[in-house]
Amino acid sequence: MKLHSPFRTALLATLGVGLGLLLIGSIQNLQTILLYVGTALFLSLGLDPIVAWLERRKLPRWAAVLVTILGVLAAFAGIILMIVPIIVQQIGQLVSAIEKLAEEGMFDDPVGAIQDWLHAVFPALDVDEVWGYIEDWYASLDVGAIGSEVGGSIITIIGALIAGFAGAFIVLILTIYFTASTPNLKRAVYQLVPASKRARFMDLGEQITDSVGYYVIGQVTLGVINGVLSAIFLSIINAPFPAVLAVIAFFFSLIPLVGTLTGSTIIVLTCLVVGSPTTALIAAIYYLIYMQIEAYVISPRIMSRAVSVPGAVVVIAALAGGSLLGLLGALVAIPVAASILIIYRQVVIPRQNER
Repeated sequence: MKLHSPFRTALLATLGVGLGLLLIGSIQNLQTILLYVGTALFLSLGLDPIVAWLERRKLPRWAAVLVTILGVLAAFAGIILMIVPIIVQQIGQLVSAIEKLAEEGMFDDPVGAIQDWLHAVFPALDVDEVWGYIEDWYASLDVGAIGSEVGGSIITIIGALIAGFAGAFIVLILTIYFTASTPNLKRAVYQLVPASKRARFMDLGEQITDSVGYYVIGQVTLGVINGVLSAIFLSIINAPFPAVLAVIAFFFSLIPLVGTLTGSTIIVLTCLVVGSPTTALIAAIYYLIYMQIEAYVISPRIMSRAVSVPGAVVVIAALAGGSLLGLLGALVAIPVAASILIIYRQVVIPRQNER
């Protein structure tokens, strides 16, 4: 028997490594499905506080879930019905503006028109020298290869859009299912814990799920506030395409840490290129002030019911989550970090103090 023990050890080690590789490969093959499930679970935890609030108003669970889902769908449908006609109208205005420029002969000499525009917007810039660099760069390009790459990119983008809509539908169905069965899912997980530790585990689990739910609601609320205020302000200063820019402000505000800054930068650059330097300057001043108010006034009040996470942990969590799972990872990373902080503060530290 002893002669075979090295063989058995090597065999078990080889089987263990093979099983690990098989598991890693399976996870990689299922990463899209896992991404859908994780997104739906994240959204369902965000809707759970609303469902619980309706249940406290004497509604049965199924009615609370139905009202919540219908309310969310109605809100998104209302936003789309309000915004899409405005966006179509503003795209029509953009096409009309391009036609007007064509009638004025701008496209007869586009190089001269661009140089005149640069002279008007940046009078201190040596436009001729900059344009010489641009011409040299363009001459070095393989235009045919770029054209074929652009054609392939368009096909790729269309395929990605179709896959995105299909994925959004799958996430919607899973979100409805998870929201309806959240108590049963929690109960199933709690039963895996020994009875002697189950009460403590249930308390931590409720704190974590509540924290994630309030975080999701808070982030969406910040996006709505930024989107509505942007629509009002950009309309007042006659910024180009205020409805489109307000939608950009809303969606980028959903991204933690850098979302508001990125969306504001895109809006200011749009105002500079399509509008005027004065409009861009006014927009830049507004968003600088808004970001300070959001960081020190709005966000602390809205996020007061979620677990506070130190700034350094927010940065590290967002970067790590974004590297692993992209945009979804950046969104989920902060509530995950908050959950780890809850366990650290209420489990690890008390155990260390008892020793």
